This record gives sequence, C-alpha cells and structure tokens, in this order.
Amino acid sequence: MSPETKEPQKLPLSVVIVARNEEKNITECLGSVAFASEIVIVDDFSTDNTKSLSESLGAKVFQRAMAGDWGAQQTFAIAQATQPWILLLDCDERITPKLADEIRERVLSGEKTAYAIKRINHFKGIRVNHGVLRPDFVPRLMPREGSRVEGFVHPKIIFPYPLKKLREPMLHFTYEKWSTYLNKLEKYTRLAAEKAFAEGKRAKFFKDIVFRPAFAFFKMYVLQGGFLDGKIGWILSVNHYFYTEMKYVRLFFLQRERASDTQK
Repeated sequence: MSPETKEPQKLPLSVVIVARNEEKNITECLGSVAFASEIVIVDDFSTDNTKSLSESLGAKVFQRAMAGDWGAQQTFAIAQATQPWILLLDCDERITPKLADEIRERVLSGEKTAYAIKRINHFKGIRVNHGVLRPDFVPRLMPREGSRVEGFVHPKIIFPYPLKKLREPMLHFTYEKWSTYLNKLEKYTRLAAEKAFAEGKRAKFFKDIVFRPAFAFFKMYVLQGGFLDGKIGWILSVNHYFYTEMKYVRLFFLQRERASDTQK
C-alpha cells in the first residue's frame, strides 16, 4: 500500500450479533464487516472460544443468558450499541464486498430509513434457490434509535422508519452441522407449540397432524418450486413436513397434558 493510499473511513455503524458456540463462524463473519466502527456481540455463555476469539478480533462482548428469548437478547444487544446505525447479523451470515459498498452509501446518505437485505441461503454448503430456503428479504440495517426485536420463535424487528430493500444480497450458510439443525427443530417446535397453546389454539388430529404436514410438503416442493433444486429440494421439503407435524403433535399432547392436570 502506498503512503497516499488510505483505509476507508469506518462507518458510524454498530454490527449487532447474538452468539453461542460460534467459534467456527465468528472469524469470517466479523471479517466481512470490517467497515463498521463497532461490533457488539452478546454471548449466551459459550462453552467454546467464541468470547475470547471475538474479543481478539476487536468486538465488544457482553455475556447474557438467552433463556429461549431471542427477541429480548437482540434488544439487549441493540441497547449496548453506541453508533447511530445498526446492522443486525447472525454468525452464519456474510456481508459481500458489493453489499458493504451499498451499506456505506446508505449510511452516509443520512436518510432515516430501514433496509431489508436479501439472503442467499445455503444448506450444508449447497445454494438453495426455491422452496423452504428460497432467498428471502430480512430487515437488518436501520438507525439504532427506536429499534428493537420482539418474539421467541420467529422474532420481529420493530423500527419507526420506512422500509426499503437493498440491491445487493448477503450470504447465509445455515445448518452446516446436523446437530444444529436437529437442536433447532426440537427447540422451535417446542416453542411454537407453547406459543400456540398460550394463544388459545388447539390441534385437531386429522386437520393438523395428518393433512397440514402433507400440504406443507406440497406447498414447498411443488408450489414454491422446491423440485427445481433437485435432491436438496426434496430433502428440505421432507424436513418441512416433519417440522410441521412435530409442531402440531407437541401442541396436541400439550393440550392433553394440561387438560389432565386441571382434572386432578
């Protein structure tokens, strides 16, 4: 680098990440957001080297138990940020150089707007273009003030700004390990059943356990074009069948257990 060449100025932006046992992902993740002035990580008491590795890479790390509440964890993380803009990021996501340039352009414009970013999803390293993991837009870049996250199973990002879409996508490398996928299947179906029960919903055997999973498979494999992704499209659609079935099976038995308890 010549003496005249200067490093690009860091953006007035805090990258906000919640993490647990992400030592295999954290280096590449943080390396993709080197343009940010601050990286805030809230660590759910990882048992690997996530915390020490993150700190060595310049991140500010706070430890806090998630206790199953992803929305509260992200909201806490946002509260630790000090920059006027935030970028919400997962450890298995990567910001491409082109997207970094677009983020720089939007942040420096000063426009009070939230931006959704298109995710290009990969399952076990294979890019998925249709069905369950078809590319999706998620709100991730926004002014910090007034922004928060709510929800256990499918958290909702809340902000008092108009929402626009960025042109450039980010990369999402989900479920690199089967254990991660199975753990999330167990966790999400349990939380979904508990949430549905609390909202007064009840599962009916034929409607929700027999027919609903079959339609979920048909929707993802046929209507959403999962078959166009070949073998991985079939695998993901079948997985979606079992996710849907397990969610309603758990609700079905939860309501029976609660009914039994009230009769004692």
